[in-house]
Amino acid sequence: MGRLFLVRHGQTAPNAAGLIQGQTDPELTAQGRQQAAALAPALPVETATAVISSPLRRARQTAEALGGGRTFTIDPRWIEIAYGEFEGGDIADVRPTLWANWEADPTWAPPGGGESLAAVAERVASACDELAAATAAGDVIVVTHVNPIKLAVTWALGTPPQASGRMFVQLASITTIEVSPAGHPVLLGFSALPAPGTGGTEG
Repeated sequence: MGRLFLVRHGQTAPNAAGLIQGQTDPELTAQGRQQAAALAPALPVETATAVISSPLRRARQTAEALGGGRTFTIDPRWIEIAYGEFEGGDIADVRPTLWANWEADPTWAPPGGGESLAAVAERVASACDELAAATAAGDVIVVTHVNPIKLAVTWALGTPPQASGRMFVQLASITTIEVSPAGHPVLLGFSALPAPGTGGTEG
């Protein structure tokens, strides 16, 4: 029986500045590259049956930094939520508005092409359902973003997507889910840092 390792990417310039990234596509900072490299010893990179990444550059660069001679596949279901017109905004200013709307109605989508929390939860759950079956053959590593990780945890715990608003996922951290012999996902570890690092902002 394998585990599902959900890895948040390393730091970007918008993370350091406290800005919402969403589906904008910055690269890792020098610190972000160091954080990504530090993840490798804490992950079963060489023995995992699959390594999967979000299509965004910060996730792909983190997956590349894991090394071990592993290639990885892209799954767009693991992309960060689209924040619409809120992308690029200061997280401290924007977050209360976003979560007030999502807690009242998870199908609410930010204006300007944003995604609803419910829509992201649905695509993440679809990916998790597939990977839960895949972990029967061994460990799987997914490099992704803060909201897909939070929503994978709500999938594992069977809680509504709004519960993700009460979680904080650190940059370059690892969240671990195992599927029990009975077929139930079990949260083994949440937002664990393998080495000294920093927290970060949404995205």
